[in-house]
Amino acid sequence: MPRLFWAILALIVLVAAAFVATTRFGTAEEGAPVVRTLTTKIERLLPRRQGAANGGSWRIPVAGVRRAALYDSWGDAREGGARGHHGLDIPAASGTPVLAAADGRVEKLFQSTRGGTTIYVRTADPRWVHYYAHLAGYAPGLAEGQAVRAGQTIGFVGDTGDAGAGNYHLHFGVQRMAPGEGWWQGQDVDPYPMLAGKAAAR
Repeated sequence: MPRLFWAILALIVLVAAAFVATTRFGTAEEGAPVVRTLTTKIERLLPRRQGAANGGSWRIPVAGVRRAALYDSWGDAREGGARGHHGLDIPAASGTPVLAAADGRVEKLFQSTRGGTTIYVRTADPRWVHYYAHLAGYAPGLAEGQAVRAGQTIGFVGDTGDAGAGNYHLHFGVQRMAPGEGWWQGQDVDPYPMLAGKAAAR
């Protein structure tokens, strides 16, 4: 029995030593490809999982509006059901300050038929572009290429574009961007869970 005990103990020690040698004393080059592969796979999963995380760090883009007041309007019928709504509408009084939801850079100031007076901001994390539409106007001095900070006033709530006269609100959109994509590209993502910090209602 003692012989068997010492044989098993020796085997355990040898296995442990081999494990430590390969994990602690292997060259950086040996471990690097595995680490890089795992890191890449994790990073590819992060954009789909960042809603909850961003909900804690992205600001509500309209001054005075609480998270609890947000309503998930993603997918609501537009133009008699011809298309679905790809954004979050945040009602507010005309002229209410519109705030940058995150640190970033103004990528485009644009006038469009549907969105009216709009702003595209690429966040500090370049995987995201924030879209602000139906604005009454821009904050004084706002320009393309300008860096903005979360909570900074960048425009004002309005009813431009196809919002409808007197239907004052901010249409806030979020696009997930692939490397090299411009402000007009990207994949629309429901902003509600990202701002409300909880799952979409539907």
